[in-house]
Amino acid sequence: MAWTHTAISLIEADFQRSADTHMVALDLPVFSRCGIDLYLKDESTHPTGSLKHRLARSLFLYALCNGWIHKDSTVVEASSGSTAVSEAYFARLLGLPFIAVMAKSTSPEKISQIEFYGGRAHLVDTTSQVYAAAVEQARINNGHYMDQFTYAERATDWRANNNIAQSIFKQMERERNPIPKWIVVGAGTGGTSATIGRYVRYAQHATGLLVADPSGSVFGSFFRSGDASLTGPGSRIEGIGRPRVEASFIRTLVDRMVEVSDVESVAAMRELSRLLGRKVGPSTGTNFFAMLGLAQEMRQKGETGSLVSLLCDSGERYAESYHDAAWVSANFGNCEAQQEKIRALIQA
Repeated sequence: MAWTHTAISLIEADFQRSADTHMVALDLPVFSRCGIDLYLKDESTHPTGSLKHRLARSLFLYALCNGWIHKDSTVVEASSGSTAVSEAYFARLLGLPFIAVMAKSTSPEKISQIEFYGGRAHLVDTTSQVYAAAVEQARINNGHYMDQFTYAERATDWRANNNIAQSIFKQMERERNPIPKWIVVGAGTGGTSATIGRYVRYAQHATGLLVADPSGSVFGSFFRSGDASLTGPGSRIEGIGRPRVEASFIRTLVDRMVEVSDVESVAAMRELSRLLGRKVGPSTGTNFFAMLGLAQEMRQKGETGSLVSLLCDSGERYAESYHDAAWVSANFGNCEAQQEKIRALIQA
């Protein structure tokens, strides 16, 4: 018990040293002059560079308080990369070995970051193989499988505790439209959409929750049908979308879902990077494309209000993939025409 107390204290001290992430107001006169304001909460400024830092901290605290992690534990996670980077950080903080089970398609920058924090990458051929491989790695290494896809929605205190939802509403208090009309997020585990959806109801806000789902993910089909047995090829947008329905994705908390194609995600990622003057990741592109669709819809209906989404991580993690023109052309084809459409819209 003494080791557990020390471990929790180390994580809480790390949290106290961290500032909240910034809320970035997008400079888009085409919408702002109509009374529509767009914002991105910049989760790339966390110590491990992504939205998943919040999840990793919560998962470690949840596992420690449940007695699942001990001083001799090896921590194992199935991940598309960012959660593993953040969990490797916390494992190093506690002096624990860490193994990340990921598909071979994971960006090399993420693998390097996991290794930087002392973790080890165990690569499998496809995303659908990560679950069983993580269970096996935990078994043979006397480890604990964190299983973010099951526990993400329950590890975070969605009522308060400076969760991402509470932070969004606090930061919006002095804006022209302080209560967002919509919050737009993607879903990998579903933990973020669950936290935001629950908090919106708990705080009695008139805010809709839209989940932007990349092509190949089953979440959109599950949202429409309620069939939890659905499977699919999985997403090619790293970090969001899944080949199966995950336990942490709670469809009843989502007001609306839209499917965003790979070309639309990459084009929006590029155009947002140009707008901000710095590279963002592909899942942020998915979010941005869905935001623009909502903003257009509101403008056509004569509605006003604010839209908030997440800048999930930095594009520097994808320098050799989504931000490499040759790689994009080989994997997704030509995105230039879609990018020009986005640019024409936001510059109108």
